[in-house]
Parts: sequence; C-alpha cells; structure tokens
Amino acid sequence: MDELDKAIVSELKINSKISMNDLGKKINLTGQATNNRVKKLEDAGIITGYTIDLNQEALDCKVHVFINIYTHKISHRSYLEFVNKETIFILNNYKVIGDACYLLECRFPDNNSLNKFLERLNNHANYNVSMVIS
Repeated sequence: MDELDKAIVSELKINSKISMNDLGKKINLTGQATNNRVKKLEDAGIITGYTIDLNQEALDCKVHVFINIYTHKISHRSYLEFVNKETIFILNNYKVIGDACYLLECRFPDNNSLNKFLERLNNHANYNVSMVIS
C-alpha cells in the first residue's frame, strides 16, 4: 500500500458512501483512477466490506452493557449462530483470552429488552453482565 492507498482507506473510513469522483478530488486523482485503486484494494483483500455505524441513542438504545460469555460446549457454533441473528443489539463480539470465551458489547432500548436477550442467550452460553453508567 502506498500513500495514495492509505489516503483512500482513511477517507473511506470516514465516509464509505463517498462517490469515486468526490474521493478522487480529495486525494488528487480522477474518479476513474480512484475507482481502479479501490477495486485493487478490494481484490487484494485490504478492503473487505463496507458497513454503517448506527447511533444507538438515536435508536433509543440507552442501556449499554458488556457481557462476558462462557460457552457451554467446546464448539462455539451455537453461540456464534445466535450472535449472527441478534445483530440489532450487538455492537461488538470479541473473542478473548482469559476467564471468558467472548466479550459482547450491546445496547438495548430498555431493561426488558436486555432481559429477553439474556433469556435467549442462556440457551447458548452462560454469561455475566456489566452495565455502563453514563
């Protein structure tokens, strides 16, 4: 990766919806040249996808928790399938070394939603919850 590629990645981290023409203007390339570089970064596996960030408070998700996960079995498949289905509440799912197997960071609209989530989670893993005080 050269300096232009780094500039492209930096700009895309700020706004992944930017047009190639606008991105090109920011890094002093034509839109077509910028598009070609972005395509090469994708083909090389440097850019692996584009995502959105959600403002959880604007979605009225004010209950912020960290959940230490202790899986029931050696295979974590059941837990990971659960995580893939519950993406609306999960901000991050970290595989960790230490006492727990994973650390979930989640936001919920209220304690009732958190409780229902934990009931569903209990079918796949044991857990310990820490709530963020704002």
